[in-house]
Amino acid sequence: MKDSELRTRATNFALRVIAVCNEIDTRKGRGVLVNQIVRGATSIGANIHEANYAASRADFINKFHIAAKECVEVEYWIEMLTGCNAITEDISRELLQECGVIHRMLAKSLNTAKGKSDNQTH
Repeated sequence: MKDSELRTRATNFALRVIAVCNEIDTRKGRGVLVNQIVRGATSIGANIHEANYAASRADFINKFHIAAKECVEVEYWIEMLTGCNAITEDISRELLQECGVIHRMLAKSLNTAKGKSDNQTH
C-alpha cells in the first residue's frame, strides 16, 4: 500500500519532533514538555495510520478527529517549549507550520468523509 501524502507528512513531522526533542536539555525541568510533545506528535500519525484500517466510515472519521485534536495539542506544547526557551523561534515556526499543514489536510479529509457519509444517508 502506497503511503498517502498525509501519512508521510505525519510520520516525518513526528520524526522531526523526536529529533528536536533529543536536543533539548531535559535537566532543566523540560522533560514533561518533551514527553508530552513526543506523545502528541507520534499520536497524530498513529491515528492516521489506524484510520486506514477503520472498521467503518464512522471509525475513520473518529480516528481523524483524534489526530486533528492531537495537532492542536502539539501546537500548545510547541508554544510551551518556545516560551521556556527550549527551542528557538525558527524551530517553533517550522514545527507550527508543518503541524498546521497536517491539521488542514485532516480537516479537508474529514469534510470529504463527512460529506460522503451525509450523502449516503439521503
